[in-house]
Amino acid sequence: MPLPQTMKAARVTHYGGPDAVVIAERPLPQPGPGEVLVQVRAAPVTAGDARMRSGKVPRGFGLLMRLALGWSRPRNPPGWAFAGVDPASGQRVFGIAGIRGGAHAEYLAVRAEQVMPLPDGLSFEEGAAFFFGGLTAAEYLIDKCRLQAGERLLINGATGAVGSAALQIARHLGATVTAVASASNHALAQRLGAAEVIDYRSQKIGGRFDVVLDVIGTLRAPQSHLAPGGRLGLISGDMAATLGALLRPRVFAGPSGEGRAKMERLIALYTAGAYRPVLGQCLPFAELAQAHAIAETFHKPGNLVVVM
Repeated sequence: MPLPQTMKAARVTHYGGPDAVVIAERPLPQPGPGEVLVQVRAAPVTAGDARMRSGKVPRGFGLLMRLALGWSRPRNPPGWAFAGVDPASGQRVFGIAGIRGGAHAEYLAVRAEQVMPLPDGLSFEEGAAFFFGGLTAAEYLIDKCRLQAGERLLINGATGAVGSAALQIARHLGATVTAVASASNHALAQRLGAAEVIDYRSQKIGGRFDVVLDVIGTLRAPQSHLAPGGRLGLISGDMAATLGALLRPRVFAGPSGEGRAKMERLIALYTAGAYRPVLGQCLPFAELAQAHAIAETFHKPGNLVVVM
């Protein structure tokens, strides 16, 4: 079947609310050397997408973000990850567009090394949700905090994209997990493997933990929850916390990597039954602005996906 000449694609007109995201007709992208064309079937709308659209980032990063991404609006189109079809072969694929973006569109030109076959057991929606939370959770738990079997882990923000992935991977590693989440998400946390669930609105955190993973950056004095020799992962820390992590042993912060080896490790965890992305709401692509409004609440369960 011949390809269309145009497609529907999202862009951000300015830093602002969800209405800053618009969908318009655009020319079909032309793959360059080392790139492939993907017909996108589904893409996640993440907390990172919401922050890049709004310009509201953890304290201290605002100026750096605008210098890197664009002063009055993001230079790159939105959309960090995708699942779809390679029109040349008909193969189902998924992968990462990364900082270049562009996955919130009907077609995407992306570097070939960032595209992988979508396992038969995953839907397009699950494939779209696969990498965002999973890569961050795996890097923080395995590479940075070096979580070991038998250790106690506290996850603050345990049922979003990152937290739900961290819960599953921690269970696979043999840790005992205490999950901090809203009461409406306690059943999900327990299903994913939490031994104890705490309502952040009404309950206090007791005891000490070998590893504390603060996904959403709302723990007060997070180091006070560490056992001797414990490690702290600050996934959403502000500039002060991120710089402070460089000076303190056993405190880790900063972005996670996106390389192919890390993608392959996450697929291996899925194959071993240790990880499967948790789907929350799935909306049609035409409701992308609504998806952004949901994403910026930072209280969504699982992964939020738009379907083309």
